[in-house]
Amino acid sequence: MKSTKFGKIKSASSWNEKENSVTPEGVFNDRRNIIKALGLGAIGASIPGHVQAGLFDLFGEKKAVDPFVTQVLDFTKNSAFGLKETLTPMQKVITHNNFYEFGTSKTDPVDNAQGFKVDPWVLKIEGLVDNPLTLDLDDLTKLFALEERIYRLRCVEAWSMVVPWVGFSLASLLKKAGVKSSATHVAFETLFDPDQMPGQKSRLMGGGIHYPYIEGLRLDEAMNDLSFMAVGLYGKTLPAQNGAPIRLVVPWKYGFKSIKSIVRIRVMDKQPPTSWNQLAANEYGFYANVNPEVDHPRWSQATERRIGEGGIFSATRIATKPFNGYGEQVAHLYKGMDLSRFY
Repeated sequence: MKSTKFGKIKSASSWNEKENSVTPEGVFNDRRNIIKALGLGAIGASIPGHVQAGLFDLFGEKKAVDPFVTQVLDFTKNSAFGLKETLTPMQKVITHNNFYEFGTSKTDPVDNAQGFKVDPWVLKIEGLVDNPLTLDLDDLTKLFALEERIYRLRCVEAWSMVVPWVGFSLASLLKKAGVKSSATHVAFETLFDPDQMPGQKSRLMGGGIHYPYIEGLRLDEAMNDLSFMAVGLYGKTLPAQNGAPIRLVVPWKYGFKSIKSIVRIRVMDKQPPTSWNQLAANEYGFYANVNPEVDHPRWSQATERRIGEGGIFSATRIATKPFNGYGEQVAHLYKGMDLSRFY
């Protein structure tokens, strides 16, 4: 595999974001609020939602692109991470996405990510490690034996899926890099490439987020058996809209923690900033553990709508489980913590 320098990656460290660069709280709320925040107040309030969505398409013309192609993966099924729950239909998994780098509606990512290029790709593991790593596209699928794990995915928006991911444990990657004893946290960064990711061209188009998208975990969370680096789903490599070529999956946390299209992992001795927490700390905490007893300020988290069951307009909901049903594996990580404060 030919390896080249990845010129599109933001050169300055994004872990040290300046406070004055953060978008004011509430800008991300929805398209209407974004328009208001940009000074179009009365106009934005009067424009129907479907027209507002159309406004976002005026900032650039659609270009004909080749469809993003996925490949069959060689993997084993890990029965220890199986579920006796109905899998979400693959078509739903690949067309109902939050990936604001490609647009803010659920169907924008599948529409706008088809020309996405992942070869060459560079993933760096650096910081407080003994052996910094630079991995190319081949390494992501060949460095570790791949396995399939079926996980629940719970979005902070109160919908959920059941997805068969393919990949390897995050712990195995960190162990290969050799985490130093002074380390306490792990930070992650998404590719920054506005030419390929139209949502990164402006905060208007990207939901108010200051890009590149960044996330983080405590080290003990990252080393937990459940934390997973996914390179595929449903037996094939990841589609672009689902985070190709590699993404994080942390199934006991809300979906926005499972950062997509990762180019940098940095082991640190302090808690890193995270994108949604920077944008609205009162709504999106650093931990983001699924907790039916702690509501989002604007909606209940007690129940969820399972995508693919009953149709988009179905009123049928299921009860949300603490830690998304993974409490036996992870509750001990938060012993003695006030989970309504550390949300």
